[in-house]
Amino acid sequence: MCGIVGYIGHRDAISVLIPALRRLEYRGYDSAGVAIVNGTRLEVWKASGKITQLEEAIATASLAGGIGIAHTRWATHGRPSHANAHPHLDCRSRLAVVHNGIIENYRDLRRALAAAGHRFRSETDTEIVAHLIEDYSTDGLPEAVLRAARDLRGAYAIACLDARMPDTLVGIRCGSPPLVIGVGKGERFLASDIPALLGETRDVVVLEDGELAILTAAGSALRTLDGASVRRASTTIPWDADAGEKAGYPHFMLKEIFEQPEAVRNTLRDRADRHTGEIRIPELGLRDRDLVGLNRLCFVACGTSWHAALVGKYLVETFARLPVEVDVASEFRYRQPVLDGRVLTVPISQSGETADTLAALTLARKHGSRTVAICNVVGSSLAREADGVLYTRAGIEIGVASTKAFTAQLAAVILLALKLGAARGLHSPELIRETVKRLWDVPDLMAGVLERSDEISAIAARFVQSGNFLYLGRGIHYPLALEGALKLKEISYIHAEGYPAGEMKHGPIALIDRHLPVVAIAPEGPTYEKITSNIEEVKARDGIVIAVATEGDDEIRNRADVVLPIPRALVWLQPLLVALPLQLLAYHIGVLRGCDVDQPRNLAKSVTVE
Repeated sequence: MCGIVGYIGHRDAISVLIPALRRLEYRGYDSAGVAIVNGTRLEVWKASGKITQLEEAIATASLAGGIGIAHTRWATHGRPSHANAHPHLDCRSRLAVVHNGIIENYRDLRRALAAAGHRFRSETDTEIVAHLIEDYSTDGLPEAVLRAARDLRGAYAIACLDARMPDTLVGIRCGSPPLVIGVGKGERFLASDIPALLGETRDVVVLEDGELAILTAAGSALRTLDGASVRRASTTIPWDADAGEKAGYPHFMLKEIFEQPEAVRNTLRDRADRHTGEIRIPELGLRDRDLVGLNRLCFVACGTSWHAALVGKYLVETFARLPVEVDVASEFRYRQPVLDGRVLTVPISQSGETADTLAALTLARKHGSRTVAICNVVGSSLAREADGVLYTRAGIEIGVASTKAFTAQLAAVILLALKLGAARGLHSPELIRETVKRLWDVPDLMAGVLERSDEISAIAARFVQSGNFLYLGRGIHYPLALEGALKLKEISYIHAEGYPAGEMKHGPIALIDRHLPVVAIAPEGPTYEKITSNIEEVKARDGIVIAVATEGDDEIRNRADVVLPIPRALVWLQPLLVALPLQLLAYHIGVLRGCDVDQPRNLAKSVTVE
């Protein structure tokens, strides 16, 4: 979603803000802008389109000044345009605001402000914030922002500066959109995401819901909405500046696809003992006797994380014999889930800031459910608010379409299922030990699959002009069919549909003809004979079959038009391997179609508002 950055310190703010905006491009945006206090003047530059257009607009400007804010906008209220781009100003153009989120009561506030004589220049909900702060500005900027926030309803993060107070930068967070302070020597940074700060600082303070930050070059102070002071030490983030670079790859997405073996190893490290088979996850915050007392588990997630949760259902039910529900978080929060202290709710989110998933966690806790979050970002809202956390250790993921975060989530749900199984004692200890041992072999097997990238690129060239794809999977591979179809849709803009193969005759079979590529996920396993029958049904109707199959499977090779081979592995571990050729197929088709695979149109990396 929208990206916020702010700076106050000894350097020219523009030299910090533009590179920080670039590091937030992965979030998705349609316009960008910057505001600098130059002496006592507020200078604002905006551009519709990419940050490149903004840089061209300010190329001849003299934007000296040690305090500024900048923004990348993802349109919600008002179409993408120069007028609707942030920052937004008050009537006298002395005060500038940037904003991520949604102000739900902005229409009522806008009417009241217009009636009081305020003039509006945009269609956005954000602009009313600048005018509200203007009305309260006689109290000083921090107090004016606090008073304005009490009038607002919604979920938002805001950064604000005033030309009359060139030594103060103010930020506030209410609801799900994150806001982070970066701590430097004689300077402070403000950002809506940690990656914006890469290369500048690794020491951050994450604002909690309902907190205001007052930043000067020398330090920062936190206050609650009622004005009370807050003390919180900074946290050191383990990511370095190199994590935000392409390292010779043409796209972040391809780099992150190739980082998956290491991401999975990191997620397993010190948690799964390959010799004894023991699973140790102390950060779960639950003892073995707590796990034994559970009567149900509920996964909640969105998008790719939901697909990881669906795989988790098969694994937990297999190893722990525990009933599992999987909910799309945006649906979970608007029904009446049956939860209590014997239910474990597991929200999954790469960023830990997904609005619907956070709301689902809050609802689960309200009903007394125990909660363990699976997420990738240390100190994220999800990690802080859950009772326990299982970090995926995938490292920073820049590409909007999730790749390594997905397979790290798969590794995490495998660990969780094995831990539950061992604690509950309802499955063979020998099987659990053998699974842990084989799990440690998977990263090397993944690396072998990735060596076929060029082969998959040549296959992708055959399907660049296809208008539709059908993905079929059974059992634990049905979620992989959903994920494969999602990846293709996201980055190539080809319509694709994931479907349980057994349901093909209940509708999708009507689509099959000689023009339709059908991706069938068919490695050796308990549903192998069933999926091969589905392949026969596709071929009987002249469909084109692209099969993900076990290496050396001549039967599939004789039936399919194209085979994407994976190494032999335990069925519970196969999703980690199946994901890779599906990602590479989508990536190469997207590149060949000339699509922006790192920043697909209309998409945002983290969805921090409904």
